[in-house]
Amino acid sequence: MTAPLLKVEDLRVTFRLKSEGDMPWTKPKRLHAVGGVNFELKQGETLGIVGESGCGKSTLARALIRMVQAQGSVVWMGQEELLGLSKRQMMKYRSEIQMVFQDPLASLNPRKTVGEIIAEPLRTHNPSLSKKEIVAEVKAMMEKVSLLPNQINRYPHEFSGGQCQRIGIARALIVRPKMIICDEPVSALDVSIQAQVINLLMDLQKEMGLSLVFIAHDLSVVKHISNRVMVLYLGKVMEIADRDDLYDNPRHPYTQALISAVPIPEPKIERNKETILLEGDLPSPLAPPSGCVFRTRCPKATDLCAQEIPSLEQGTEGSSHKVACHFSD
Repeated sequence: MTAPLLKVEDLRVTFRLKSEGDMPWTKPKRLHAVGGVNFELKQGETLGIVGESGCGKSTLARALIRMVQAQGSVVWMGQEELLGLSKRQMMKYRSEIQMVFQDPLASLNPRKTVGEIIAEPLRTHNPSLSKKEIVAEVKAMMEKVSLLPNQINRYPHEFSGGQCQRIGIARALIVRPKMIICDEPVSALDVSIQAQVINLLMDLQKEMGLSLVFIAHDLSVVKHISNRVMVLYLGKVMEIADRDDLYDNPRHPYTQALISAVPIPEPKIERNKETILLEGDLPSPLAPPSGCVFRTRCPKATDLCAQEIPSLEQGTEGSSHKVACHFSD
C-alpha cells in the first residue's frame, strides 16, 4: 500500500497572548487555534476544508508549511517529520509544498514585475538556471495559467483580481511542487471568475499530478473540486468523509447546518427546503467550551456533551466517514 503524501496526527497550534497593560507577572492567555487535527492526503487527491470564520482553517494551512509554530506530527511521503526540521532543513521541502493565498493582489509584491514574481521561487530553489532559462520557464508557466507571455514586464496593479490569482498560481507551480495549499483562493473574486480559477486548478492538478488542500467558505465550490471534505469547528475536526458521502449523508449537527444553508438553483426546491439555523456565536478560542466545543450551539447537546470530548470515530466497517459526536445520525 502506497504511503500517503501527507499524514497529520494531533496537530495543535496555540498562541500565547499578552495584553499591553498586563503586568510582568501576569500569566499569558492561551488562544487554542487548532486542537488535535488528524487527516491524510493521498497523491493526486483534493481535500476540502470548510468551516466558519475563526474556526482555524487558515492557521491549519500555515502550520502545515511551518509559517506558524505547531505541535504534533506532519509526516511527508511517509518519511520526513516536517515539524522537527530546522529552517535550513525545511528549505528542500519548500519547493514540494507551495501555497496560494486568499487576497490575490496583496500576496504579490507591487514593486516587482510579473516575471520577477513568478521567477522568484525558481531562483531560490534552482540557482543554477541561467537568466534565459528562467525567462523561458516563466513564459511557459504564464501560458499554462492563461496569461499572455508578453505581459511578463507588467506590474500587479495592471491586472484584474482573477489575473492576479493566476499569477499567484503560476508562482506556486513554477517549481513543480507535489502539493498546493489553497487558502480561500477564490473568495475575493466574482462568481464567474471563481469558476474559471477553479477549473484552471482542476486542469493543472490533472496535468501535473498535484495534491490539493483546498480551504473555502463556499460549500458548493468545495463540493465541485474536492475528493474528500473535512469540517472544522473551533480548531477541531467535526466530520471527515468522501465528498458525496458527506453531502448526501451529513452526520454531525454542525455539518447538517452548513449544508442546509447551501443555495439550491431550483427555486421551488430552494423555497421548500429546511434550513437549520444555529443559535449564538462561535465561542472564543481563548476559553473554549468543555467537552464538545460545538455543544453551546448544538440542538442535541446533553450533560454528556459538556463532560466528555467526543472522539473522531469511523462509522460502518470499511467506511472512511468519521464523525466526532456522541449523538451522530
